[in-house]
Amino acid sequence: MKTKFIFVTGGVVSSIGKGLASASLGALLEARGLRVTMQKLDPYINVDPGTMSPFQHGEVFVTDDGAETDLDLGHYERYTTAKLSKRSNFTTGQVYFSVIEKERRGDYLGGTVQVIPHITDEIKHKILENAKGADVAIVEVGGTVGDIESLPFLEAIRQFKADRGAGNVLYIHVTLVPYIKTAGEIKTKPTQHSVKELREIGIQPDILICRCECDLPTEMKAKIALFCNVEEKAVITSTDAEHIYAVPLALHREGLDEQVVEKLNIWTKAPDLVHWQSVVEKLRHPENGDVRIAIVGKYVNLTESYKSLAEALTHGGIANNCRVILQYLDSEKLESEGLDGVFDDVDAVLVPGGFGERGTEGKIKAIEYARTQKIPFFGICLGMQMAVVEYARNVCGLAEAFSSEFRPDCTNPVIHLMEEQKGISRKGGTMRLGAYPCNLTKGTFAQKAYGALDISERHRHRYEFNNAYRELLAGKGLVISGLYREGDLVEIVEVADHPWFLGCQFHPEFKSKPLSPHPLFKAFVTAALEQRKRRG
Repeated sequence: MKTKFIFVTGGVVSSIGKGLASASLGALLEARGLRVTMQKLDPYINVDPGTMSPFQHGEVFVTDDGAETDLDLGHYERYTTAKLSKRSNFTTGQVYFSVIEKERRGDYLGGTVQVIPHITDEIKHKILENAKGADVAIVEVGGTVGDIESLPFLEAIRQFKADRGAGNVLYIHVTLVPYIKTAGEIKTKPTQHSVKELREIGIQPDILICRCECDLPTEMKAKIALFCNVEEKAVITSTDAEHIYAVPLALHREGLDEQVVEKLNIWTKAPDLVHWQSVVEKLRHPENGDVRIAIVGKYVNLTESYKSLAEALTHGGIANNCRVILQYLDSEKLESEGLDGVFDDVDAVLVPGGFGERGTEGKIKAIEYARTQKIPFFGICLGMQMAVVEYARNVCGLAEAFSSEFRPDCTNPVIHLMEEQKGISRKGGTMRLGAYPCNLTKGTFAQKAYGALDISERHRHRYEFNNAYRELLAGKGLVISGLYREGDLVEIVEVADHPWFLGCQFHPEFKSKPLSPHPLFKAFVTAALEQRKRRG
């Protein structure tokens, strides 16, 4: 089958839910037996989000091949089986970088390089490259219609219909239909103006996904259809769902996937959504009740910074048929205010990744408490490194132990800069990135969780366990349970005399899905459930 293209744009306001809508559509089309690939086009000039602050951008998601990408790719991978890569996310910066390189090589034979056709051709080329082998390519355009930086992307996708044929291209516009509580009225004018803006640049939406606080009445759908030149059945209501994994089912009830396959003239099997229904049922009615997990970090007011982590913990709850309640704790406050009563009603403690020294001593205090009080503990990336520092200080007697990232002249740098990172000055795309193999030790928490001896996980870091201290730490009881043998790098550490204490250098949250929870998160939540029972 010739690849069909679905372009998803957004209007009226940002953060309207294009990523979740796109991911949910991917899930629905896969449930019909189609091979789906997904892609995000970001209009900012940064080459990638790898150097962007989590305060501005939220989480940086990492693919197997080492791309630092937009967090929407995390949604795509969680909702679908699509194998995403460096091709699955590109920015204005990458497009112009590529075009300028071609111009310097003389590829344009002395011609004047312009936005049309050179920039738009480069955008189309990147879209086509990512779509190879798929039945349907879902392409989300970042930003909001009307943004000046989005214009080259919108022009490129406008050209797609002429290039590929009308029956092979579909435009979906996600827009806000506000409900004015004081007036008790739903307002369609913002959607009308947003669609008008699209039509002025030559794009007529085929389907509208209308984000609204309440269901749109039939007469309101009819009004939107009339003024926006779409069929009434192509006006899809999308209200706030009780949980994001209920969104595919809600959009299916509204007929979104039926509209898509009809308009693209695709024959498919009937959608099989039984697995999604099971996930939602467990979220609604968990048989094993609640567990409370403390996340001790420095971005606690920015849950988008821990998006994949929070979702992976939810998946661990799904696997254990329980509800995971997250309690975000500011590690800086733990430093200044102490731990009195903080963990009294907590069943497990997780210390996530991060950059910079701020809040590290608070994380170390939390780790010491979890270790000594036998509370299940999970450390990820920096969390694992601070667990090593805590063990070195409080078990091995190395009072000055720390990471050379934060204190280059510390006496005992149990965490230090990786050898291949020395001499690197460029920040963007130079960390240890992507998937690497890891060999597990039999009988450890890690090996029991995975049920295997050889695994592969994704990384994003520059600093690593210092092997000069491996013998000392192991001699004092720290279990080295995972190794990257080729580089002789410590990937997982554990404390054996503990209900569940594990730190990993990689980011397992990037590979967890609601339909396939990650083994470590499943085991961690199991340990939290057991801790809850012990607490009574």
